[in-house]
Amino acid sequence: MKELNEFPIIETERLILSQLEETDIPFIVDFLQHRIYSDLTSNIPYPYTEDDARFWLKMSKDAFENNSGYTFGIRNKENQLIGAIGLHDRDDDKAELGYWIGMPYWNKGYVTEAARAIVDFGFKKLNFNKIFATHFLHNPASGKIMEKIGMEREAILKQEIKKDGEYLDLVLYSIFKE
Repeated sequence: MKELNEFPIIETERLILSQLEETDIPFIVDFLQHRIYSDLTSNIPYPYTEDDARFWLKMSKDAFENNSGYTFGIRNKENQLIGAIGLHDRDDDKAELGYWIGMPYWNKGYVTEAARAIVDFGFKKLNFNKIFATHFLHNPASGKIMEKIGMEREAILKQEIKKDGEYLDLVLYSIFKE
């Protein structure tokens, strides 16, 4: 992954993608306190606390400083946080894409718009060869986003994650630079 000294700001038609800040913590906690986020993702705990948000912000900042990841706040043009999206270096010139968006903003195309911009950033600015993402079988909406940005379904990873004592399958999608 190419080294960037300053955290980038990416603008799309309706969104501003920028670094997460301390001032975002109350919004993050407010959005992620709903159990559905834990149910639909592999790494968001329930209940979600301010400490979880602080830890995640610190991890995101450390990842940027170590050139191992970029976590962007997804903001509307009024600069209000509505979600987050990130690319995380997984070695061998590939990165994992992950995202969540606040419930009031579901089904409006925001994640698709942000994901297109982040994939473009990953290929053009960070020189990744492959970007991949996974979703639980019980979250097909996430797979639809992946398909809309040009990712192709690669595999079902059987019992890939243990969550709340249960082994869950993941669907793997990917897209390549060329």
